[in-house]
Amino acid sequence: MKDKIFILEDDTSICGLIRVALEMNGLSFKAFSTVADFKAALSEERPDVALLDIMLPDGSGLDVLQFLKKRYPEVACIMLSALTKEEDKVNGLNLGADDYVSKPFSVLELTARVNAQLRRKQRQSIIASGDITLNTDTMTAELRGEALPLNKKEYVLLKYFVENAGKVLTREKLLTAVWGYEDGETRTLDNHVARLRKLGVKIETVFGVGYKF
Repeated sequence: MKDKIFILEDDTSICGLIRVALEMNGLSFKAFSTVADFKAALSEERPDVALLDIMLPDGSGLDVLQFLKKRYPEVACIMLSALTKEEDKVNGLNLGADDYVSKPFSVLELTARVNAQLRRKQRQSIIASGDITLNTDTMTAELRGEALPLNKKEYVLLKYFVENAGKVLTREKLLTAVWGYEDGETRTLDNHVARLRKLGVKIETVFGVGYKF
């Protein structure tokens, strides 16, 4: 899957420079000049990295930042701003920005920062424990290099086990994490665990409590 960048910038000259730099680096992107258009595009697809101007005609990039981090925390956000005081940068970073670039900026530096976020995201998308490897971008899993045929809930359950390897997890905690309820039908959980075991995943039963991966 090709990396995708969303640009939210109402200054056409700055946006043009960014577009040229991204094109030269083979990066796919979409540009928007208003918050409304940017949010509308999110209903269709999510970017890997968002470049966000702060002062926009119909809102603030900082509000967009908070919206993204709440709804789509996996999107890396780089703020682009003429607000260069230390407190402005600190405020943006405290609100969840992954990076903050002051205007005017070097397009080479900006491209390097975008690529740094893409490398970081790529590293974070792989989770491994023992013989299990998960790719959170593609929602796929492998056991000793062989693909596991999992449905969505089986993948989410396995991911939760892998992220909590070695811990005893109660049935209530597993039901809440995967199905969103505490007092659900434990047979559903047990059936999913049985399915993972048939595929070769080693999951221990802790009698009277729950399971341990």
